[in-house]
Amino acid sequence: MNIIHRTIFPRLSEALGDNRAIVITGMRRVGKTTTLRWLLDQVNSANKIFLDLERGDIRAVFREPNYEIVLGYLRSQGLDPSRPMTVALDEIQYEPNLPSVVKYLSDTYSIKFLLTGSSSFYLKNYFSESLAGRKAIFEMFPLGFGEFLDFQGIACRRRIDFAEMVFDPHEFERLKKFYEEFLQFGGLPSVVLESRPEVKRDILADIYSSYINIDVRAIADFRKIGELQQLLKALANRIGNKLDPVKLSQIVGISRPTLNTYLDFLEMTYLIARVPAYSGIDKTLTLGKKLYFLDNGIAGILANPGGGALFENAVFNQLRGYGSMSYYSKRNEGEIDFILNRTEGMRAGLEVKLTPLENDLRKVARFAQKLDLRESWIVGKEPTPGFLNFVWGGLVF
Repeated sequence: MNIIHRTIFPRLSEALGDNRAIVITGMRRVGKTTTLRWLLDQVNSANKIFLDLERGDIRAVFREPNYEIVLGYLRSQGLDPSRPMTVALDEIQYEPNLPSVVKYLSDTYSIKFLLTGSSSFYLKNYFSESLAGRKAIFEMFPLGFGEFLDFQGIACRRRIDFAEMVFDPHEFERLKKFYEEFLQFGGLPSVVLESRPEVKRDILADIYSSYINIDVRAIADFRKIGELQQLLKALANRIGNKLDPVKLSQIVGISRPTLNTYLDFLEMTYLIARVPAYSGIDKTLTLGKKLYFLDNGIAGILANPGGGALFENAVFNQLRGYGSMSYYSKRNEGEIDFILNRTEGMRAGLEVKLTPLENDLRKVARFAQKLDLRESWIVGKEPTPGFLNFVWGGLVF
């Protein structure tokens, strides 16, 4: 099986060595099924099986009230219950009863379960208590830019320190066209592997349609799907902005409680992320959260956010792998787009600019000193004459 390795693979391989069920969760078409098949291939035994719960006949098996019937089905598919078994189940969110089945079978027999699901919403509501302490959950996200380059067959080296990511004219010329594509179309694998722009857009539209018509209807009990779609379009025009619940409720025509339910659902199904305000030295800070999409391509088919918003959105997703994030904003003083908390006591302030200037760097440095941040940087997209001392977005892998 010819699979391009993802950065999550080593951690998944390590988890094969214990008795916990492995649960891989993430948005639709992020690569969970491919990863599940790869993980099953790492099992050094023929006593294993892959089952797709999108198939109604397979779901019917796991709806059986007598769980021994499920074991009988596995036996009929060639598994030997007298030896350790590995059972890979794809798209578990389609069968709400599955956690109970997994608990019973893993308690009673020597079965290692490998599972995928498209929603932390499902895991929180159906899966949390039944396998408490007996599951390892791994979140998969769209490709980072380093993975994007791997999928394109372009050599790259992941940089750890921001000083290593400072604008390099040679790397800029080598990678800028790939970074432009990443900013426009995002990092969903099937989109990245397609070379034709018009087909990329068709794939993104299909992924979004499937999310609305399959995932939302299967997982949630929303009566008015149109409201959710209208909210998504409004959100795509507010990337990088603080959410205003009152205004959003008025635009979509829904109540505040309904808005909060929708926002929680969109976050738990990996379409959006909300970044809190930094309160490290100002404990009374109670600002709203800033909004980002987890994939530029999806955001781009919902609205036309603009180049600056898409760049900031991409930088947010690129930085996620380096630590947790917040933002800082204070009236009459301005703000810092991201405060990255890498490790305890290791915080960096980062401001995102399409065309960075020396004044931008001085401004973020003043904020960093005030907030006792160890580092301060400008993350830029295009160089400007006379100023190259900025982190280039295309080097944040």
